[in-house]
Amino acid sequence: MTRLSPMHRFFPALLLLTLILGACSPSPSLLSTETAPAPTISLATEPTTLTPVGDINCGYQWAYQDLPEVSAQFDQAVKDLIPNSNSHATAFGENCIGADNQVVTFLAMETDFYVIVPVGTLEDHQSFGKWAAGVMQVVNNLPIEMLAGPMPGFVEFRFEKSTSESLILRIPIQQYQETAEGKIGEELFDLFYTKP
Repeated sequence: MTRLSPMHRFFPALLLLTLILGACSPSPSLLSTETAPAPTISLATEPTTLTPVGDINCGYQWAYQDLPEVSAQFDQAVKDLIPNSNSHATAFGENCIGADNQVVTFLAMETDFYVIVPVGTLEDHQSFGKWAAGVMQVVNNLPIEMLAGPMPGFVEFRFEKSTSESLILRIPIQQYQETAEGKIGEELFDLFYTKP
């Protein structure tokens, strides 16, 4: 049996290390000093497949987009019910990413609503359900033309006792309309709350 010299044993490891370091090095196109417009928050890091949108081929990434006008109206209506709350609305959908990695367009799928409420205890499920019922009526009363996307989204409530203690209640809008309209208080809370 022939024994390999130390150099012959070292060479494959050196080759492997060179390949790994080469793959980790940024490409020259990533080192550009040009600043691009800030993209919306995306869930995927790579576009999926390239699909034509009009005359442009693009790939799709899940993304969110702020809805300032809807947020302002929604937040004010929720504050009328829960004065110390903060609320906003976002559109969930897909960014169409062109071959140059720029966002060509955003295709909204649904409008989602978020409500944050500071609370003294996380045990007051009766009040949480009462507030949720009021907020769901606010969402149902928003003009349909204000909402982005063809599908109903959800309303997510975050009841915060402290920065480290909170309770999340998420209510899908369509499910609420089909099964829970008219329910309030703990009955509504129990219908949608899932313990972590």
